[in-house]
Amino acid sequence: MKKVFLDLLLLATALIFVGGCGKSDAGAAKSFKLTYSVFFPPTHVQCKLSDEWAAEIERRSEGRVKITVFSGGSLTKAPQCYQGVVDGVSDIGQSAFAYSRGRFPLIEGVDLPLGYPDGVTATKVVNEVIQRFNPVEIQDTVLMYVHAHGPGILASKKPVKSMADVKGLKVRATGFSTKVVEALGGSPVSMSQGEAYEALQKGVVEATMCPVETLKGWKQAEVVDYVTDSQCVGYTTAFFVTMNKQKWESLPADIQSIIKEVNSEWVEKHGKAWQEADVEGRAYTLEQGREFLSLSEAEQTLWIKSVRPLIDTYIKDAQAKGLPADEFVGAVQSGIGVSAAQ
Repeated sequence: MKKVFLDLLLLATALIFVGGCGKSDAGAAKSFKLTYSVFFPPTHVQCKLSDEWAAEIERRSEGRVKITVFSGGSLTKAPQCYQGVVDGVSDIGQSAFAYSRGRFPLIEGVDLPLGYPDGVTATKVVNEVIQRFNPVEIQDTVLMYVHAHGPGILASKKPVKSMADVKGLKVRATGFSTKVVEALGGSPVSMSQGEAYEALQKGVVEATMCPVETLKGWKQAEVVDYVTDSQCVGYTTAFFVTMNKQKWESLPADIQSIIKEVNSEWVEKHGKAWQEADVEGRAYTLEQGREFLSLSEAEQTLWIKSVRPLIDTYIKDAQAKGLPADEFVGAVQSGIGVSAAQ
């Protein structure tokens, strides 16, 4: 009897041990810690939305996914962010496609000066065309979603009312907007938004190509005096939110479904935030005592005509690489309601 009792006791102990190990392993498998590199500063509305995105995924996953956000380029700088995701320096990254010139030859088409009207439209259209064409250039990561700002305009230290005023002007630009500056007769100086304030303040550049929101979001209204409404050639900048491929594949299907669900909701939030930020940026700029200038109809026609060769060259060069550039640009123009002839 004593031996039977001891055998039962040993069996019970073994079952408890095995059960405990199984529970521990299951618990570990359900916990995922991810890093997220965001180039926007922590005070920027787009960074705040990124924080909220991470928090919402944690909430819906009931704490199984915890995402640590590294803002202001503290983990990877804006130009290195995408490669950082590929290499696993960060699990998730957010930056501008334009900061990696030449790496995204088809997607460069969304940044063309096509006359984007606002951030909601730009965000909606760029998501639709990138999903539709699914470029091979982004297959080394798993794209979460894309968002894009309202029309890029010209903010300067001296009044710009015509193309003649742009001639020789040193203008901060990035990505494709550097070519826009050249087409208008200016001298582009390539740098990220994070560098623009000091460059304007010190006179390294005399103007910047940017969405109106930047004048508040990056405080650049403090170091410019005029804003020219050049929406007629309004470009956008598309920002990616993407995840390391291996990290994505390591997540269970239910977690992936939660992230996809949150992604679809956040696209609209980012678009609205860009549009609202433009309104706030204009108000903030006026509060700083800065002046908004308009282009005459004749000047608008001249500006549109001057940048058209950029669109044609992009299409020609991308098609030479075997990319469906003409269809891509046409899809963007259709989405924003601009004639393909423009």
